[in-house]
Amino acid sequence: MHGLATAAVVVLRTGPKYSYGVKAESITRRRGGTSRARAAPVVAVVSLAVVAGLIASTVYGQFGGRGGRFRQAQPNPVGLPEAEFHMARLAYNTRGCAGSRGFCNTWWAIDYPYAEIHFLPAVTRMTRIETSQDSAHVQAFDDSIFDYPWLFVQQIGQGNWNPSIEETERLREYLLRGGFLVVDDFHGEYDWSVLQAVMANVLPGRAIVDIPDNDMLLRILFELDERTQIPGERHLGWRMEGPPHWRGIYDDRGRLMVAINHNIDMGDAWEHADDAHYPAPMTATAYRFGINYVIYAMTH
Repeated sequence: MHGLATAAVVVLRTGPKYSYGVKAESITRRRGGTSRARAAPVVAVVSLAVVAGLIASTVYGQFGGRGGRFRQAQPNPVGLPEAEFHMARLAYNTRGCAGSRGFCNTWWAIDYPYAEIHFLPAVTRMTRIETSQDSAHVQAFDDSIFDYPWLFVQQIGQGNWNPSIEETERLREYLLRGGFLVVDDFHGEYDWSVLQAVMANVLPGRAIVDIPDNDMLLRILFELDERTQIPGERHLGWRMEGPPHWRGIYDDRGRLMVAINHNIDMGDAWEHADDAHYPAPMTATAYRFGINYVIYAMTH
């Protein structure tokens, strides 16, 4: 099993296995040319490429919910181009769904795929990072989790994120070995209590603190000295459930392991980047935060 490393050869691997009660009706994938393998902080893994306007993986799930069509992120097919950076969503066991644009996504994929469709090309435009055009979707107990420097998890409260003992131990190992987790789109006191309970098991004895203004995360590329609250599209026109908090958990060397966006919906700002009614300055702020997170994860 490969661990997180400062440099590694880019390799192709199969995607993670799934056991969350979904049946793929179809998987549409893009085939592209090969790309150069570059030195990267971790071993890169193949991910499913999504093209705007060609939505992948329409699925009818076996979840309870509010009806309508279910759209579920799928395992990553092989045969797609390598890349220096693959965003990874942390897939966890959950029931129910929510979403927009006529679809109902499982909670951990709440903004998929439009968040990736908009954000990942922005990473390519604003940095020199060779970026995959879609996210990978990994479970904590898979060995493939160690192939990604950057994990993204959403809606932990509504999704009732409750990692098993095996998942908890694997997440702890991942973070202590150099991994970086971003927790986004969770709101209010109940959701916060879910995060506290999970982190108390994953990283026992490590405090959740406000990220200080002088932290490298906030100036590694963009200067993020104004922490404007980033609302979800559903929150436009009325208040969110509390003030924004950029918090985190650090290791013994002062490296940020977990970045926590509480009462913030960065993913929604990415998802609705092309919606005329969503404020462009909010999307710009969300892009800047996301890109700083990516660079921090790949350099620390």
